[in-house]
Amino acid sequence: MLMMSCSCRLPIIQLHKSSSILYDPDITSCSLDHDWKSICHVGSSVGDTINHQHRIILPALSTATHPNNITSHITTSSPTHRSFSEKPKKGGSEFIFSRLGDASKITPLLAKLQQECWDGYVSTGRGCHTLFQLIDTDSSGKITWSEIRFFLENVRESDVNPEARKMVLEAANEHSITFAEFQAWLIRATTATKELKNTYASEHYHTSIGSVKKDADSEHSWNKHTMSQNLRRMQYAVRGEVVIRADAMAAEGRKIIYTNIGNPHAVGQKPITYYRQVLSLCDLPAECGVDNTQVAAAFPSDVIERAIEMRDAIGPAGTGAYTNSQGIGKFRDDVAHFITARDEHVALPSNIFLSNGASAAIENVLTGLIGSNRDAIMIPIPQYPIYSAIISRLGARQVGYFLDEEKNWAITERELEERRTAAVERDGLDIRALTLINPGNPTGQVLGREDLEIICTFCAKHNIVLLADEVYQRNIYDDKKEFVSAKKVAVETPGCENLQLISFHSTSKGLIGECGRRGGYMELHNIDPYVQTQLYKLASSGLCSGVDGQMMTSLMVRPPLPGEESHELFSRQEFEIFSSLKRRAVSLVRG
Repeated sequence: MLMMSCSCRLPIIQLHKSSSILYDPDITSCSLDHDWKSICHVGSSVGDTINHQHRIILPALSTATHPNNITSHITTSSPTHRSFSEKPKKGGSEFIFSRLGDASKITPLLAKLQQECWDGYVSTGRGCHTLFQLIDTDSSGKITWSEIRFFLENVRESDVNPEARKMVLEAANEHSITFAEFQAWLIRATTATKELKNTYASEHYHTSIGSVKKDADSEHSWNKHTMSQNLRRMQYAVRGEVVIRADAMAAEGRKIIYTNIGNPHAVGQKPITYYRQVLSLCDLPAECGVDNTQVAAAFPSDVIERAIEMRDAIGPAGTGAYTNSQGIGKFRDDVAHFITARDEHVALPSNIFLSNGASAAIENVLTGLIGSNRDAIMIPIPQYPIYSAIISRLGARQVGYFLDEEKNWAITERELEERRTAAVERDGLDIRALTLINPGNPTGQVLGREDLEIICTFCAKHNIVLLADEVYQRNIYDDKKEFVSAKKVAVETPGCENLQLISFHSTSKGLIGECGRRGGYMELHNIDPYVQTQLYKLASSGLCSGVDGQMMTSLMVRPPLPGEESHELFSRQEFEIFSSLKRRAVSLVRG
């Protein structure tokens, strides 16, 4: 069983119930309790003392001293007192073992430690120096061919870019690898392959920022080597490389229709009048809007009433002031009433968080979920790349489960179980959450109750948090299909009573398309109260979501009702938008 210290930089391996190994590149001798069952953190204050320790020093590892031939040098502490010792002058990577007597175990332990440190680097982008020192077993300050080969044999082949693997072996065959060369190699080793990366955009990005010197890295302390490696590895082509290339083509005079993201108003969809009227009266000073004697001649009565109500909810500071970090209370009430009516199960305003679109809420949740290098999130394939992008940036692993195209992109229990088993038992990952997108993006499928029951039961069985992306719940163009929320199914399915679920909705999609308003919400269901307070703290660090988005969310979940003055125009505009979207969807499917 492998463990990583969550509170410090020290990689730790748990050998068995009462045997542990610790490595620290800065402190070469430290103290461990002889009878500790497991280790989560080891302090590094000079003078710390603990009794009964066995210490093993790994000797220099060179071409002549292959890992298979390593011998150990054991020193045993006094049974009454043991403190941190001075760092030895001679070279040699030093490890601390508790209750380990078999020197033949050192080689596999070294391999495991290198794998653990590599996993930490792949996950967090940190630990470059430690990894170098673990590979440089003779402490020469350089990595030999035999050392890098031993390392590459012990890490997962899929983690290393194949071209980089070949390159470093060839380079090490010619000369020993310095730290600077190793650091540069790590960038290549963790770079997406050409099949997955649009190199055009990277090569032409300078057109938007000016010319870039070829040796810019040497002039800036913040460069591709020292920047966040998670950010460097993150791929989000729908708003990154694809758009950069499109901008370059547009600059050449070519006509570009941007369909990389769902941005309805940018491609001609008209805004719905009711929403814009209410928003304008909320933003205008009272004397120019709701209190103006001519307002009734310019706006429908229900628009004026709604604007007055929303202004009261916002308070005298108006739309330009910060709000409660979770969102304005009255607007969260509106969301709770909407969910209760839709699902026929009670939703509580205290479990609602208003957010800057669904994306911000998803990022906050994943930030709170991901806590270690081995954490993983299951996502559907194909998927909307916001998930893979955020997962990569936060240092977690992505485990894809494939939708069955032959069965109209259905989800099968067998697929979920096989993917989870492979991730947990083969790769040693911890599945923290599963994302479902319903209706699907980009597949467009609508999950039925049976599909949702499979997912909910699977997540409940394995204590996996379910993240339900439901931003397209109005975009259903098959008359035989209907939207059913994950929460409704979870509440009504036996065995899912304790399922942890968070669902997301947005004003950017559906029939509204107000993407620039950045409105949305998430609802927490069966989430630990302490975790919820921490999510509130995280929301507080961003002060609050945009007030325009909060107002838009309230309007989305509580539109004008039949009999109100604006309802007829509102219904007609929605029908026109829906019909247009359906017509285009049918054309796309039929080709």
